[in-house]
Amino acid sequence: MPPALPLQDMPDPAPKPPAHAPVERDEARFADRRDAGRVLAGRLSSYAHRDDVLVLALPRGGVPVGAEVARALGVPLDILVVRKLGLPGQPEYAMGAIAMGDVRVLNTQVIQQLALSYSAIDLVTRAEIRELHRREKLYRGDRAMPVVEGRVLILVDDGMATGASMRAAVQALRDLHPARIVVAVPVSSPQTCHLLTQDADEVICARTPERFRSVGQWYERFEQTSDEEVRRVLAESLVSSS
Repeated sequence: MPPALPLQDMPDPAPKPPAHAPVERDEARFADRRDAGRVLAGRLSSYAHRDDVLVLALPRGGVPVGAEVARALGVPLDILVVRKLGLPGQPEYAMGAIAMGDVRVLNTQVIQQLALSYSAIDLVTRAEIRELHRREKLYRGDRAMPVVEGRVLILVDDGMATGASMRAAVQALRDLHPARIVVAVPVSSPQTCHLLTQDADEVICARTPERFRSVGQWYERFEQTSDEEVRRVLAESLVSSS
C-alpha cells in the first residue's frame, strides 16, 4: 500500500449537520454547484484567457463547479480523480485520501484517537484504489491525462471540509512539475482553507463561514453528481475547446 505522506495532520472531520443547519445571515447559500462555479470564477479573473492555465476538477461534485470556472475563464477543463478514505463503518467521515501516483494522505490524529489498525486502513485503501481506477477509466476512457508540466493548474472542488481529497490532489500533481497550483473552492471551513496554504501556491476560498458544519449546508440544492453528468460535462468541454 502507498505510505502516508509526512504532512501536518488534517483537521478533525466536521460533525454531521442537522437537516436544516443554520446559516449566517451575511453568508447566502449558493443555488447549486453551477451557481457556485460562477461566483468562484469571479475570484479567478486574473487567470482568464491564458494559454498556460488548466482547470482540473475533482469528480464528482467538483466537475459542475469546474465547468463554470473553465467556461468563464476561457480555459480548458479536465479532471483529477481523488478518493476519500472513509472511516471503517462511517465512510462519510474522512481519515485521509488517495490520488494517482500512489499518493496517500492520512489524518494521523483521527487514526490515533480511534485506535485504527493499519490493516483496517489498508483494507479501505485497496477498495478505494479499485474505485479510483474504475472512475479514471469511466470518465477519461482512452484519453490521456493532459500535460501539466509548466502549466498553471486550478484545482476545483465544490467545497472543503477536512481538505483530505484536495491535499492528496496537490501532492499528486507536485511530482508532475506544474508552474503553479491554485486551489479554488466556493466554500470551506476557515481552518481547512488556511491549512491548504501549506500545500498549494495559492488558495482561493470564496466563502469561509465561521459556523461551517458541512459543504452541503451552503447549497440550496446539493444533489449527488452522477457519473453520467461528469461524462457529459467533460464531453461538452472537449467539444467547446476543440
